[in-house]
Amino acid sequence: MLLLLEKCLKKELSSKKKYGNDKVFDFSLGNPDLDPPQQVFDVIKEQALDTSHNCHGYMPNAGYPEVREAMAQKESQEQGVEVHGDSVVMSCGAAGAMNALFKAILNPGDEVVVPIPFFSEYRHYVANHGGTLIQAMSKPDFSLDVDAIYASLTEKTAAVIINSPNNPSGRIYSKEDIAGLVAVLRKHGEKTGRYPYLVCDEPYRAITFDGKSVAPVFPVYEHSVILTSFAKNLSLPGERIGYICVNPVCPDHDELVAACIFATRILGYVNAPGFFQKVVAKVWNASCDYSLYEKRCKEMTAILDKAGITYAKPEGAFYLFCKVPEGWGDDDNAFVEHLKKHLILCAPGTGFGAKGWFRIAYCVSESTILASESAFYAAAHSK
Repeated sequence: MLLLLEKCLKKELSSKKKYGNDKVFDFSLGNPDLDPPQQVFDVIKEQALDTSHNCHGYMPNAGYPEVREAMAQKESQEQGVEVHGDSVVMSCGAAGAMNALFKAILNPGDEVVVPIPFFSEYRHYVANHGGTLIQAMSKPDFSLDVDAIYASLTEKTAAVIINSPNNPSGRIYSKEDIAGLVAVLRKHGEKTGRYPYLVCDEPYRAITFDGKSVAPVFPVYEHSVILTSFAKNLSLPGERIGYICVNPVCPDHDELVAACIFATRILGYVNAPGFFQKVVAKVWNASCDYSLYEKRCKEMTAILDKAGITYAKPEGAFYLFCKVPEGWGDDDNAFVEHLKKHLILCAPGTGFGAKGWFRIAYCVSESTILASESAFYAAAHSK
């Protein structure tokens, strides 16, 4: 998948140079198109003027204490339980958070279960630390199939990852989904003596449609960990700022937090970027308008409807997971290559564990979406 994205980027650059920026329709990458809220820019300017002694020096590896407390306040609101700063470890984005966590909890040969479809780089994050990613089927609407997850659990299972809203499907796992998942995790723990961690990857948590929300996990499962960042909700992907939050009532809370802090050091991150720690501590609850993403979703689905391309209805994030049209034998790689002939760049579903599907990232300009209509129609009606 990493090589694919690199190829997509090279293809985009060469195509735009050859055909012009307005003739290439790049839906390949989840790079937020909305600008950060004005409050973010104001705080950046404020922090940039700070010339106090040692303002750019080292801080504790887990992050500034006041920043950890601010993130704990955020999680207290989202999870509905009291969280304190000693449960938080600041990280280099959600990816850095996941790698630090897996370094802390995985032994060689351990397994991590994930429902299909899933963010492709999970494979590498798990493998980095001697683990194996086990893929569990989801239901046809991409909601959790807890029976399939239960069947995937073994004595080697260290964790289960959920990503809600999901990249690439946009699915939000319901409160009932989470309750069912927790029930099988408890059943497995009672049987084996090993309770898998429930790892919740939540960078898209705030980007939801139709009044939906992401169900909290801390109140229902003590062996749970939140990983998140400000890449998507505040449109700050390049600043690499996020955090790990361990459930305050996790039985090995103190040991797990300490292990994540140590992993942050030895993986070479040392600490999360200090400048943006100070920024997000002041803007984590900035008012954001995601209605443009919902509007672009409706525009994109209207285009797909006209082209006769079916898709999973998203409930959040900024992706559409689409079925490869009939006649392609579920060959998503071949269809994505075909789309390139029409100057459309998308990601094949095989990289997300879902053969026969492809992903559209509609976090692009409205003009790009609207201009792509004839290209999608032509691609869907040719071979």
